[in-house]
Amino acid sequence: MDPVFIIVFVVIGIVIFSIAFFNKNAIIKRKLKKARIKRVLSFYTNDVAKVVGKVEFVDEPIRAPLSGRACAYYHVIVEQQKSSGKSSHWHTIINETNQCKYLIRDGNSYAFVEDNNLKSYIVKDKKFRSGFLNDATPELERYLKQHGKTSENLLGMNKTIRYREGILENGEQVAVYGKGRWKEADQLGLPEAYGRVLVLSAPDNEAVYLSDDPSTLGEGVYR
Repeated sequence: MDPVFIIVFVVIGIVIFSIAFFNKNAIIKRKLKKARIKRVLSFYTNDVAKVVGKVEFVDEPIRAPLSGRACAYYHVIVEQQKSSGKSSHWHTIINETNQCKYLIRDGNSYAFVEDNNLKSYIVKDKKFRSGFLNDATPELERYLKQHGKTSENLLGMNKTIRYREGILENGEQVAVYGKGRWKEADQLGLPEAYGRVLVLSAPDNEAVYLSDDPSTLGEGVYR
């Protein structure tokens, strides 16, 4: 076999592996999979570990912009296909997250996730497309216009666009990694009935990691 071909093959393999390994979502999932898991009630102040529990609304839920589902948190990515010569690629035109106040329930204990330095991977379970012979729905068009975008080009032809949405629903299981400290519910602007709540914040030189990907829940998923 030609040595040049082998070198090119190896280089391509290394590039593909590097992209997959260092991809933001892969990093988040890997961090959560490897993290030590603890029950909320067993946390001491400044413990750093992963909590697995169920999302519980505190505020009135927000609505996911593409599907209209009630949720505590959503992440929407909209990408437009761009062509350059014989090749094409997807260019992100909207990358939006939003949330209301929510807690993570583990048995009868609760954790509150600080979002100052949050890295999340939310499974995109709703997907839409618009393009040739496939007009954007009024809901998709409205969302694009809210962000100063449109589904058509200057000639009135449809752009090729894909839309992906992921949410945190009430009762959905999630994994959260962070440093814990205890606070009274009223200190967090929560109803006093919640009592003491574990606040999960970013450990030193790290971030808070959150995901609803089933692979991140690991052993000890508490129901």
